[in-house]
Amino acid sequence: MIRQFTLFALATATLLTGSLAWAAREQHTFEVSLEIPTRSFYIVPSEPGWIHQAQELKWDYPSSSLIPLRKYFDVRHSSSAIQARLEYTPYLSNGKPGEEVLLRVSFNGRLLSSQYQADVVSQADAAAGVRALLEIEAQKPAAGYRAGDYQGNVLLLFSAKTPG
Repeated sequence: MIRQFTLFALATATLLTGSLAWAAREQHTFEVSLEIPTRSFYIVPSEPGWIHQAQELKWDYPSSSLIPLRKYFDVRHSSSAIQARLEYTPYLSNGKPGEEVLLRVSFNGRLLSSQYQADVVSQADAAAGVRALLEIEAQKPAAGYRAGDYQGNVLLLFSAKTPG
């Protein structure tokens, strides 16, 4: 009898303890979002998040030069090739006239310019989907690099080439 009473008391204590645990409950609500690109045309960074942050060209002390920035994009277009151009000639500036550092920008191995559209992904590669390299390389000024804090922007424009 004592044994049955002990089991009953243990079961009751377990039930009461379980219901008290819910009394100290915390609840968190947060937003989740995603973007699913259309299957017919997209150009998205392979590594998410970096494109919305300032990118730093690292200084290479042994060669006294800047290390190029290299980032990959996943690219696809179902019906034609993809073209790209720069909105303007990209450069870095420290605010002092004559001390700008010009940037050379290439996408998928093709040098980009603000003067013309370049075919950067062929129709066949675009239809299959490809991972393409964006490379931004500093051009050493004739007078050499000058110490300072430099900033600038690179504005890439991509478009689907008109079929035919």
